[in-house]
Amino acid sequence: MSTEEDLKKAEEPTADEDADEAASSSGSEAPSALARSSGQDDAEAEAEAAAAHDHDEEGAMALQLGYQRFVYAAYMAGAMLVAFLVAKIGHVSWYRLGQWKPEFGEPKDEIVYTVAAVVGVLVALYYWRKPSARQYANEVAEELSKVTWPSRKEVWNSTTVVILTTLFATVFFALMDQFWKYVTDKIYSF
Repeated sequence: MSTEEDLKKAEEPTADEDADEAASSSGSEAPSALARSSGQDDAEAEAEAAAAHDHDEEGAMALQLGYQRFVYAAYMAGAMLVAFLVAKIGHVSWYRLGQWKPEFGEPKDEIVYTVAAVVGVLVALYYWRKPSARQYANEVAEELSKVTWPSRKEVWNSTTVVILTTLFATVFFALMDQFWKYVTDKIYSF
């Protein structure tokens, strides 16, 4: 059960919300007030305020996409990969067909590339509209967004450890090889 204090706290805006409201109100009014004090037209001040508002919306849109932007990039990369493969296969097929039937002639790149681009887009759209494929892509992107990447120092330290361990193992096994060569030469020389 909630007490009256809990209900009042829930209704009161938090300090973060107050700061956000203050920043948004001061951010949108400040350019116009500044413009008026410096002698600019009201039209110029409104244009600056609109540009600042548009910039805020673009930043909010980038934050709203989150890991979803990686899903879009993956579908785009997939479409380009399919188009590339179709273009190469189409070019080779046309070339072979031209050798077999000379009336086909040399491959026409503008036709091959156009068909390849259309096939790439259609494949990407097919998998985009397929709910299971899109859900899988979303889940992969969401999990990858949780990955913590190592810092530069951590990468440097890990690389140093790997290189030193590799050098140590190389020297150790080279010495062991020479030792066993010496032992076997002594055994077989009798």
